[in-house]
Amino acid sequence: MSKDNSDQYIDWFRHSSPYINAHRGKTFVLMIGGEALADPNLTNIVHDIALLSSLGVRLVLVFGSRPQIDERLQALSLPTRLHHHQRITDATTLQCAIEAAGVLRTRLEALFSMGLSNTPMHGARIRVCSGNFVTARPAGVVDGFDLGHTGELRRVDQVAIRNQLDLNNIVFISNLGFSPTGEVFNLSVEEVATRTAIALNADKLILFGSEAGITDSHGDLRSELLAATAKRWVSQYLAGLDDPSQAHTETARLLQAAAEACEEGVPRCHLISYQRDGALIAELLTRDGSGTMVVRESYEQIRTAGIDDVGGILELIAPLEAKGILVRRSRERLETEIERFTVIERDGAIIGCAALYPFDEEQVGELACVAIDNSYRGGERGDRLLASLEAHAREKGLTQLFVLTTRTAHWFIERGFREASLDALPNEKKALYNFQRNSKVFFKSL
Repeated sequence: MSKDNSDQYIDWFRHSSPYINAHRGKTFVLMIGGEALADPNLTNIVHDIALLSSLGVRLVLVFGSRPQIDERLQALSLPTRLHHHQRITDATTLQCAIEAAGVLRTRLEALFSMGLSNTPMHGARIRVCSGNFVTARPAGVVDGFDLGHTGELRRVDQVAIRNQLDLNNIVFISNLGFSPTGEVFNLSVEEVATRTAIALNADKLILFGSEAGITDSHGDLRSELLAATAKRWVSQYLAGLDDPSQAHTETARLLQAAAEACEEGVPRCHLISYQRDGALIAELLTRDGSGTMVVRESYEQIRTAGIDDVGGILELIAPLEAKGILVRRSRERLETEIERFTVIERDGAIIGCAALYPFDEEQVGELACVAIDNSYRGGERGDRLLASLEAHAREKGLTQLFVLTTRTAHWFIERGFREASLDALPNEKKALYNFQRNSKVFFKSL
């Protein structure tokens, strides 16, 4: 490893430490569908799951087998029969489902048993277990169609699962459920994963799909999505389909599962790609992640700054001060003026700031030190910060805001500011005007 790569690795590892500490002892439910289990990247996913286990994360792995069941039916020259996107599970299809689940479970057990030298699994000593943790009942007859051995989840034995987690075992749960009468039912893997996460009060539900996450209308990946927005997107997606048979796509299934889990108390759900090597680690151990996180409430907040934020603000504005975009502020000055600042905090890091200096006699306020971390531009954070400060100014009885800027005039013009002369400034501010910087003056009525 070169020195540059070594330094980069050390820097990344140090920055991952807060996430390692935060995840230790937490319970994560991971859903891996049959498509992911057939993907060449599966071995890398297993390595990353083993790493999480080594870091003290309590893990439940829920796996499905849709394509594997279809393959077995095709080998028997039998069709896949669906009704409202649910598989009609007759006796032969159920046998295919049982065989597929057994083969996949055995393969997973083998992968988690690896321990060769010079591999990520060396010395891991992972222990896994599976069992009749899910109780199911028949889905019955729907619209005149007998769904046969297709079932609905009735109960998850969270006590038994927690007992296994307490022994540091990784718990495997398939898409099969069992009834008190000894019957076996074929279930939706999304339903099993969602209800398991809810029953365990899991800290996270992680859903593996073919895509990296959810993209917006511009094709940009959404790093965060509110559960209410996720539900709305699913509804709009379903309403916009010309062919209702396409409704049960992977994206819709995963979004629906994430939204339901969040509504029922799971704090965070993550949609990541099973095709990208390292997606799980990048999502959980870096600030920006690799996929889309669905949350009940945003973990990015705008709030009044406190003395503990001084270091974060200094780090944020330093590059802009070096370029002459912002006026330099010493730590001492920032500490005395910290109550003037509003910040955007994301997962404990300051990624945006701005200050409001009121001139009560003239009923105007100065907007200053507006900064957004370069990695987080383009997400309308500046607009949200401006809106927060405008609301704060109105609460103080101010009627106008002004800003002095040398490089960002157009941004403020696009948001309703108009250029004004120096004479429009409050007398106190006019006396302090730096003619060497030659900043332009812009005002906005509130």
